[in-house]
Amino acid sequence: MFGLAWSCIVWETMVRVGLVRSATNCLLAALMRVLWTGFCLSTAANTTALAQQGGALTPGEVPPQVRAQGEASPPTVVLHPAKTAVVRLTVLLPLQSDSLGRAAAAVRAGILAAHEAERSEVAVTIIETGDTPEEVLAVYTKALATTDIMLGPLSRSVVAALAQSDAVHVPTIALAQPEFGQTLARSPLLLTMGLAVEEEARQAADWMAADKTGGKLLAVATSIHWQRRAAQAFSAEAQRLGRDTEVIELGSAGGYLEAAALMQFRKQLQEMKPAALFVSLDAVQTRQLRAVIGEDLPIYGTSQLNPQALAEHNNARAEAMPELNGVRLLDLPWQLSPDHPAVMAYPQMAAAAKQTRNADLERLYALGIDAFRVARLVAAQRKQFELDGVTGKLVIGFNPAGTHFERMETRAIYRDGKAVPLDASGK
Repeated sequence: MFGLAWSCIVWETMVRVGLVRSATNCLLAALMRVLWTGFCLSTAANTTALAQQGGALTPGEVPPQVRAQGEASPPTVVLHPAKTAVVRLTVLLPLQSDSLGRAAAAVRAGILAAHEAERSEVAVTIIETGDTPEEVLAVYTKALATTDIMLGPLSRSVVAALAQSDAVHVPTIALAQPEFGQTLARSPLLLTMGLAVEEEARQAADWMAADKTGGKLLAVATSIHWQRRAAQAFSAEAQRLGRDTEVIELGSAGGYLEAAALMQFRKQLQEMKPAALFVSLDAVQTRQLRAVIGEDLPIYGTSQLNPQALAEHNNARAEAMPELNGVRLLDLPWQLSPDHPAVMAYPQMAAAAKQTRNADLERLYALGIDAFRVARLVAAQRKQFELDGVTGKLVIGFNPAGTHFERMETRAIYRDGKAVPLDASGK
């Protein structure tokens, strides 16, 4: 069905480069690499994302953590550490998929950034895969012979197929979570640590319970799939905590809430008098909602209420959203906390000049960073550990009965039109 290039694209760069290089320097570096080794093309198949540039790392060299978002490069690379490798890490990503390609490229870039920053004795091989369960499982099975730890897959359906197979024979860190409510036959070697809006919804329910918001809770969504999933996850967790909860679905068109649906919802609020709202909506829709229902009701939501990358906050092009002032949300430290120790330890994802950063790709870049950090600790034979990561506070366990993963994201609030983290006291 498709081929894979197990040969590597490895080079020794003849120049030391910084995190930000001019277009001329980039071109010269590329030409020198070609002159040094020639081309070694991959025969990997069409699958899931735009690749990032990679190469052999030497002491003091900084790899291109991410090119401008969307820029492609050779799909299959091997990254050798500065020291003698003692652990072989294989990363499986659908780097040419129409649906997952950009996501895979962002994750890949985060892995490269963490590999360079950690300077660990881990040899990383990145292999481009297909995006169907059959294709990925075939690649996974073949890679077992030459790897100690696996990173991937990236899609929910493939993770589910892997979990239900008998193929997992090395520690495997999947980069997606199963569908909400889906029960997987967990291997003691399979850890799922993907970013999931459902988990944010459950944390929002716990937060609302901790705030002792008495009375009925409403979860508001549209028919968009991720919004329904998050609303259902919130409702299930709130009911588990003993709260009276109802999900209300509003009509939408073209990404906007319908005016008639908003007016009807305002009447429902007057009749139901809920204590608070969980909005499984994006920032634009929540601004619409706020304009109609006012600011009296407490509102909680997910990271989708924060559409701006942290690096854009001081950008003149960044749009303040004062309509959301007072709205509470959960998001990653990478998106909220520039002074977080882990956030400061890694370079920002590169973006083309005058290009607005994509917040969702930034989150996936952060996922790549934390995934590599977790893999490195697993390589060190750590069975139970915690990590203050760029995607949140992580709790990881590898047990005979199965793995455990928990991520606690940062609580935030809108002030002066921007999402800012709350302190430990909730202020």
